[in-house]
Amino acid sequence: MNMYVCTTCTAQSAEFVDEARAALPHLTVSAVDCMSGCARAQTVAFRAKGKVAYLFGEITSADLPVLETFSKLYDASNDGTFSDARVLGALRTKAIARIPA
Repeated sequence: MNMYVCTTCTAQSAEFVDEARAALPHLTVSAVDCMSGCARAQTVAFRAKGKVAYLFGEITSADLPVLETFSKLYDASNDGTFSDARVLGALRTKAIARIPA
């Protein structure tokens, strides 16, 4: 499973990539150029083969624990969807897009 971090959004994006890699060692965290979520910077995306992809915005270091929880639930899901969005916690209100597999 991959988590992508936009490096165009903010001046602190590179630092956030390093923080995410340290906090989420079970994920492949990749720095990428613009994901067009600039209005809600800092953006991150999750993608796994055969699963719905997610784009979240307004992510900070404080969200790293909920990103960890999300990543584990996402990994356990067959198709990347959730029957109840409340399991996403604070990420539910930070979702920008859910992209079909």
